[in-house]
Amino acid sequence: MNGEIKMKLVNPVKNANFLSKLLFGWTIDFIKKGAREGLNNSDLYDTLDSDKSRYLGDVLEKNWEKELNRAITKNIEPSLMKALSDTYLIDFMIWGLVYFVQFVIVRSSQPVVLSYLLLLFNGVNDQENRTEKYLMSTLLVVLSVIVVSMYHHHCFGLAKLGMRMRIALSSLVYRKMTKLSQKALTATAAGQVVNLLSNDLNRFDQVVTVLHILWIIPFQLALITYFIWREVQIASFVGVMFMVICSLPGQCYLGKIIGHLRYRTALKSDSRVKLMNEVITGIQVIKMYAWEKFFEKVINAVRYDEVRDLTSNSYIRGVLISFNIFLDKATLFVTIITYVLLGNVITASKVFTMAMFYNVLRVSLCLTYPLAIRYAAETLISIKRLREFLILEEKQATEYIHEENHHGICLSNVTASWTEHDDIKNMSLDIPHGYMCAIVGEVGAGKSSILQLLLGELQLKSGTFSVGGDISYASQEPWLFSSTVRNNILFGQPFDRKWYDRIVEICALKSDFNQFPQRDQTIVGERGVSLSGGQRARINLARAIYRKADIYLLDDPLSAVDTHVSRHLFEECIEKHLRGKTRILITHQLQYLQRADLVVVVQDGQILAQGTYDELQNSDIDFTEMFLVSGYDRGKAEEDETNIAGHARSSKYGRFSRSGFSRLSHLSDISCSDVNVTDNEITKEEVAVLNNKSAFLEYLKAANNKCLVAAMIVMMVVAQAFCSANDFWVAFWTQQEHLRHSSDEKGHIEFVTLSNNTTEYYTSTVSPSELNDLVRVGNSIHYLLKTKYFIYFYTTLVAAAVVTTLVRSFGFFKVCMLSSINLHSSMFHALLKAPMYFFETAPSGRILNRFSKDLGAIDEMLPEAMMTAASVLLIMLGVIVNVAISNQYTLIGLVILGMIISKIMSLYLSVGKYIKHLEGSTKSPVLSHVNTTLKGITTIRASRATAEYTRQFDELQDYHTSAWYLTITFTSTFGLWMDLAGIIFIAITTFSSVFLQSVNVMETSLVGLAISQSLIILGMCQHGVRFTAEVIYQLTSVERVIEYTTLEPEETFEISEKTIVSHSWPNEGRIEIKNLYLKYSENDPPVLKNLNFTIQPGQKIGIVGIVSVSSNKRHHPHRRSRY
Repeated sequence: MNGEIKMKLVNPVKNANFLSKLLFGWTIDFIKKGAREGLNNSDLYDTLDSDKSRYLGDVLEKNWEKELNRAITKNIEPSLMKALSDTYLIDFMIWGLVYFVQFVIVRSSQPVVLSYLLLLFNGVNDQENRTEKYLMSTLLVVLSVIVVSMYHHHCFGLAKLGMRMRIALSSLVYRKMTKLSQKALTATAAGQVVNLLSNDLNRFDQVVTVLHILWIIPFQLALITYFIWREVQIASFVGVMFMVICSLPGQCYLGKIIGHLRYRTALKSDSRVKLMNEVITGIQVIKMYAWEKFFEKVINAVRYDEVRDLTSNSYIRGVLISFNIFLDKATLFVTIITYVLLGNVITASKVFTMAMFYNVLRVSLCLTYPLAIRYAAETLISIKRLREFLILEEKQATEYIHEENHHGICLSNVTASWTEHDDIKNMSLDIPHGYMCAIVGEVGAGKSSILQLLLGELQLKSGTFSVGGDISYASQEPWLFSSTVRNNILFGQPFDRKWYDRIVEICALKSDFNQFPQRDQTIVGERGVSLSGGQRARINLARAIYRKADIYLLDDPLSAVDTHVSRHLFEECIEKHLRGKTRILITHQLQYLQRADLVVVVQDGQILAQGTYDELQNSDIDFTEMFLVSGYDRGKAEEDETNIAGHARSSKYGRFSRSGFSRLSHLSDISCSDVNVTDNEITKEEVAVLNNKSAFLEYLKAANNKCLVAAMIVMMVVAQAFCSANDFWVAFWTQQEHLRHSSDEKGHIEFVTLSNNTTEYYTSTVSPSELNDLVRVGNSIHYLLKTKYFIYFYTTLVAAAVVTTLVRSFGFFKVCMLSSINLHSSMFHALLKAPMYFFETAPSGRILNRFSKDLGAIDEMLPEAMMTAASVLLIMLGVIVNVAISNQYTLIGLVILGMIISKIMSLYLSVGKYIKHLEGSTKSPVLSHVNTTLKGITTIRASRATAEYTRQFDELQDYHTSAWYLTITFTSTFGLWMDLAGIIFIAITTFSSVFLQSVNVMETSLVGLAISQSLIILGMCQHGVRFTAEVIYQLTSVERVIEYTTLEPEETFEISEKTIVSHSWPNEGRIEIKNLYLKYSENDPPVLKNLNFTIQPGQKIGIVGIVSVSSNKRHHPHRRSRY
């Protein structure tokens, strides 16, 4: 019905060799094209057979049905988790084993090898020793290659597994949705199903990649504790316990506070967005009464209340981010101090081995483990919600006698209901073949329930009924899906030109087609042009009539059209074209009842009377009284057809230029759930704005506090300087301790004193920790500090690093909150000043997007991404400085690394924005299809199109899967390439350090510092690039908000204080119009021309006009709404 989606490009991974798969080389052509020409939907590869929605849905559905049968047999609740385990547990555990090997064994081997390498530097520097050093260095580099290769491939594999679970569950949810009973559908809002598919199921993409850490971390913790214990004995337990206590309970407690604040913030954000929706909906009234200042105060007050919780939330997130930065350094400090105070001596091998182990633990305990806990908790809630949905009541098989010979309808003592209350009570009705039966009654009498019963939607409680032949159904609420007008009429039926033209003519659509931009190929529905209620009703009727059936159920198809159109539809379509067919027509149009073969009067779910029109007229029942209550539909229809018609204005906000088709405003129908719908125009904005580098500066300027911004920038540098100084001070300390405990053959240390310009040498047996003098080791003289001074200064540096890191986080989030507050205030102020033309041309959903999605990104996502990116980049800068100071030859590696990373980052940003756009643009049709299906579920079932719609859903899922597969492949590809570039730097640092130490140019402590710091870069580069890219993507929200702060304002409406108005004014309501011209914008032709009239006080004026005449615009000049 929507047309098949064809992806012609074969996925190159099918034909890739082992090396290409290992290095993701098969993506090179795709990346080249994206960087050179950009990407669009035609560049997507065909979905792999193992990832097809239909296949995955079939497998999971089979296991779910087994679980349902097991639950029924054992009289227990069915478990969705059990069905998922039966389907995916083996694959999940295989990747878990890979994760274990990489995370526990291989990664923990790197510090062990580094420890052994540093110990070699304390040995005899002969040829054998040098060879062993180079072998250990090579092993360290090889282990790094293995770590990054296993890491990115296991992440890629788990991401694919999570994707398949999401696809299978999405298919299962959709299939269930098409089977739900009307009772269950009534209790299930469209937003709930969309929320399941867009939010709940997305948890599986996230949780699968980190869930294994929950069972792996005890093994990793035990192994790392053992290795640290080998180095520092009892001090290891102090250090590990310090890290565990600070990371797990501390983060859990802060996480609970964040969750509470996030919940409160969400409620307040929803309240603000709902209020914004009301402001946009009633903007004409607001401008008419000049209430802008009042509503600005109201919105700003709500916003202020929201920002208070946002600020508290931001500060706590700042604490968590700071914890992640300094926790490993603080833990190393606690361990070293404990070890030294117990009377031990630190060495380079001990210190830098522990530093690497604590860095590994930090990633696990502070980053991965909290994420796993959070995602697991959220996923369990999602699984519960999914299970509750999947066990909802299904539509039962229709229990009626199907008689194909008589093609009529017969009800015998039928009682049926939606709920416990009976909607149809003991009803008996016989409609012979070929009869036109008109059903009338008050609103809520049960007329539509009769049709729902015949369609099998209403639950039968007692009695029987028979239906002869196929049914075609036209719903009371016109339903259109997003496609062409022709597809909406055909609805999967073969196209017959002669039959189609006949249907178009009898449904009075021919003149409308002539006015549509592309005639019957015009797109309608959610993504298409807006139609009037009458046009929608006639297309809806044409769909039912085009389908060749024996019985036609027409639920009030005439109420949305005006009188002459209604007469045409009844005479040409219902009466003439369908003559000989069994027809049930629900109507409020009294004039057509006398032409029906049978009239049924329904009241309170019962048949009050039935017979011909004349028979009912002669009865004691005055059924025409019902039309005094129900006849409002008719008047509404005439108003709808007349007042809806207007001009589709041409502007940068409009979709089409002027034409004759009607335009219907849906401002009042926008709900808060609509604000997340992003159209293609917005997406194009996102892609285009990525090149605007001024957004970041504008964001900082929005804080409107230059001193605070400058102080924040300085504090970020200072905090990183203290963190880097910690590492360097520890290296210096280990070097001093090595000198302090160097001894001669007698076990004594030779010291030097300077007096009278002469040098004296003597030996001493004092405690090495108390030495504070010059000492000669070999032919070199070194100055020593007492150990306690190292402890004091080390403590000062750690405390300074902790304090400045926290202060910079608070300062940073304070700047972000100020920017967010000021941007919102400026945007809302500019919006209220905008002319009415803006509101009538810009979709309300887009305006709400600015105040919901974009502002939400500025409030929460952008600050966290910026803080993380800045922290990562500063850490990398600190690492580079430390390594360069330790080993100047690494500057060569830095130049090489910088060139490679610069190129990879350029590709990542340029190609990433297109892939992000493709993923978003292919996701929207899936959710739109679900929404469309829910709205038209009765029509879909009545037309036996459920299987076809399920096939379309699977196709749309495959379409999105193709883009999502590229997304996770692209992420893994650039992550691997970035880390491999980092390994080049590690190799240069390691081998050059070994060489320099071998020729006695570099101290052992500096070797340890250089190598251990260079290993930190492993993984750091890719995270820095990813978060930098995320910042750039999120800055598009800033750009769009800033765009709204510069909206062209309307002319001033405030009265000058110098204006003198009589105290008696106004004393009469007299309006005089002279030579009035009205147009929508300065560039448009006038819609009202040379209007002249006078309305005297007390007069009542009615404005009338034919379709396409702007009679409803004549009151606009009295509002500030036109030029």
